[in-house]
Amino acid sequence: MTTTENTDSMPDWEKRFRAPRVSLPEWAEDAPDRSLFISNATGTFELYAWDRATGEQRQVTDRPNGTTDGMLSPDGEWIWWFSDTDGDEFGVWMRQPFGGGEDEPAVPGLAASYPAGLAVGRDGTTVIGRSTDEDGSTLHVVHRGRPEEPVEIYRHRESAGVGDLSHDSTLIAVDHTEHGDAMHSALRVVTTDGKTVAELDDTEGGTVELGLAVLGFAPVDGDSRLLVGHQRRGRWEPMIWDPVAGTTRELAIDLPGDISAEWVPDASALLVAHSHRARSDLWRYDIASGELTPVETPAGSVSGATARPDGSVEYLWSSAAQPPQVRTTKAPGAVVLDPPGLKAPETVPVEDLWVEGPGGTVHALVQKPAGEGPFPTVFEVHGGPTHHDSDSFAGQPAAWVDHGFAVVRVNYRGSTGYGRDWTDALKHRVGLIELEDIAAVRERVVASGLADPERLVLAGGSWGGYLTLLGLGTQPEAWALGLAAVPVADYVTAYHDEMEALKALDRTLLGGTPEEVPERFAASSPLTYVDEVRAPVYISAGVNDPRCPIRQVENYVERLESRGAPHEVYRYDAGHGSLVVEERIKQLRLEIDFALRHLPGGAAR
Repeated sequence: MTTTENTDSMPDWEKRFRAPRVSLPEWAEDAPDRSLFISNATGTFELYAWDRATGEQRQVTDRPNGTTDGMLSPDGEWIWWFSDTDGDEFGVWMRQPFGGGEDEPAVPGLAASYPAGLAVGRDGTTVIGRSTDEDGSTLHVVHRGRPEEPVEIYRHRESAGVGDLSHDSTLIAVDHTEHGDAMHSALRVVTTDGKTVAELDDTEGGTVELGLAVLGFAPVDGDSRLLVGHQRRGRWEPMIWDPVAGTTRELAIDLPGDISAEWVPDASALLVAHSHRARSDLWRYDIASGELTPVETPAGSVSGATARPDGSVEYLWSSAAQPPQVRTTKAPGAVVLDPPGLKAPETVPVEDLWVEGPGGTVHALVQKPAGEGPFPTVFEVHGGPTHHDSDSFAGQPAAWVDHGFAVVRVNYRGSTGYGRDWTDALKHRVGLIELEDIAAVRERVVASGLADPERLVLAGGSWGGYLTLLGLGTQPEAWALGLAAVPVADYVTAYHDEMEALKALDRTLLGGTPEEVPERFAASSPLTYVDEVRAPVYISAGVNDPRCPIRQVENYVERLESRGAPHEVYRYDAGHGSLVVEERIKQLRLEIDFALRHLPGGAAR
């Protein structure tokens, strides 16, 4: 269905998915009128080129399962995009002229892999990060005019990736986890022939306690300063590291939450993104004076921002109640991209809930339908696990509210945005820790009269799907229903079948491999508790998923089948989720239908 068809009889929840959406446009550093963005205008998320000077927009990619991974070369002449097979995330980089033309392999000398970063220099130097089960992590440099001759400059079994390439293409920032802790990266700056210039490593006693992240080289020729994220004061903050001079400068930015930043085009200041208690805002930090000034944005969440050469800031904003818009600071409320056609209906705002849990205060976001409770309630659990739910627009919780459900989203231990200790609490008792926090919130909303204890639904995708299956088995009396999308269901088999980067993360979370710490994998695996599950279970899975592979899902389903437990399984021909709008709607419709059929009294009594 296209956005031009009659939508008079379409329910609001479907309109929110079908309404055209756009990402924050990326612009070419040396040709700022040339931009690249993602849109679902055709019904599938694809890449689009936008010439701001002429106003022309054109679709760049057109693949059955969509495309979202792409970038512009600094001169704006080329669009790079990653080509995988049906969402399996394993493939090669392609490129296409900005003005249109045939796609071509960008680096024909490199075989297919999982992507591990890409940096394209203004002199034609390109750095490509790759990850495979056989080779681990490798980085390759391609010089102008020689795409068939990539030179390997880095190799390690643990995860590593391309952080950035300096403005003059002489330095490469590499983030790596050679120390074996995939949750906390160290940094290395090397020359284009792989020689080490400097290291930045926040390890203590051989164990990384603090993480580092590459935020970008200064966008000025001859400037070797690198903007870096660090956690030295218990949260993410930026600092400036000059690997050539051997100096670091921590920045005194007095804001309470996690802070990220990017350079403004002349490198005189930083555009600061601040995330705190599920909301976010923007600031400008002057490097010379240390002055911090707000960039006016509405209340809600900014999911991306960029400083333009004319001094304006463009940002992608939404709230739980209001759909996303790409705005600019040129004028109050001014919109940069406003796709034509169907507009997404607004929904209800979120309310904050703070609950004392076993590991500290837990923050949850609540949305509820009109009327008096108790309501049937969906606990929609976010993925990641190092991610968080925010006051931003999301079609799935809005759909449940439309059907008479309250929705509770819990930022459990392991979530980002609440400090380093909260995120790093997720170790060894993986899954069980998060479920303790969810249980504390569940008890509160039931006691308050918001949630009907007989009609509680545990739901989520990816890590949220994993927690759903684990919760149904470890808390069988608490849940009336479970909805798990692309879940980890059998942790041991998942470990052996998943992409190498996720193996490294699992070793960090659980302290080793399934052979080294079998008791921890067993304690954290939904398969261990499958015989305790009493609630009906709905599972959806992508047959090409490299993150939560299909074989381990089938193992769990076979155990449900063997004991005649009520369940339904939907398998679709894509990877870890779908970029096709109709497929997303179909999956949510199946979940809602399953809930209405299996919950006592359906959505209302």
